[in-house]
Amino acid sequence: MKKAIRIFIVIGLLWFSLESVAQFKPEELADFAKWEEFLKTAKIVDQKHQDKSEGVTRPWTLTLEKDGVTHKAAWKDAIGMQGGYKESWKAEIAAYRLSNHLGLNMVPPTVEKEREGDKGSCQYWVTYWKNFEDIIKDKLQPTGLKYALFFKALCLQRAWDNLIANEDRHRKNYLITEDWRMILIDHSRTFRTTSKFTKNLIYDENYKDGKNFIMDTLPRAFVEKIKALDFNVIKEVVGEYLTDEEIQSTLKRKDLILAWLDKHIKEKGEAYVLYD
Repeated sequence: MKKAIRIFIVIGLLWFSLESVAQFKPEELADFAKWEEFLKTAKIVDQKHQDKSEGVTRPWTLTLEKDGVTHKAAWKDAIGMQGGYKESWKAEIAAYRLSNHLGLNMVPPTVEKEREGDKGSCQYWVTYWKNFEDIIKDKLQPTGLKYALFFKALCLQRAWDNLIANEDRHRKNYLITEDWRMILIDHSRTFRTTSKFTKNLIYDENYKDGKNFIMDTLPRAFVEKIKALDFNVIKEVVGEYLTDEEIQSTLKRKDLILAWLDKHIKEKGEAYVLYD
């Protein structure tokens, strides 16, 4: 894994002035509200239960139709302990809402939707080129400025998963487009509350892949949004989909992230760590 990750790291490119690391394009982001409404109100015209090889929680692949528009979605109702992990379909929705608030622009539209009388999360199905496992297996890498952008997206993903305590970011839930944009899916194992996830970050120098898996450089605006988080802000953003304890645990991780960034800035300089 270490060698695989290293192929994406070219420090010199980080000094280029890049306007954005947005993963969904502006025109796609503009359609998020439309797709949320579609997911909520479209009729289920077909459904397939995914097998265990596609996920422990075995989500359903839905085909939705409304006003002549047809699109797929991933639906899951997992809640409680499954396969040794705490799962929550509510966390999928909370992750989407919080990611939008932070300007992450990497999580597909996700809403609550009933299926055969059961409540669950329903996520817009993203068409993609390869997942990260395919990228590593095929020894592929972006070229030119896409190289630097992809590395910056990886750093952003690590900061995001540190904040939400995502213990399940395996290679198959990084979706990569042909132009090397990164979309993140599967957030049912997030917002953990145990001391394991409130006293330590997942991705720092102590992670199994060490310094190749840290929040090396981040958008200043994203960091400022994290700084501004408090209990009331998160509660307003996520609504009923997180408990008070889950919100408080998120704020503990916020403090860990900011402390880590302060140390990183002292070591490497603010101009290296933060960019506009």
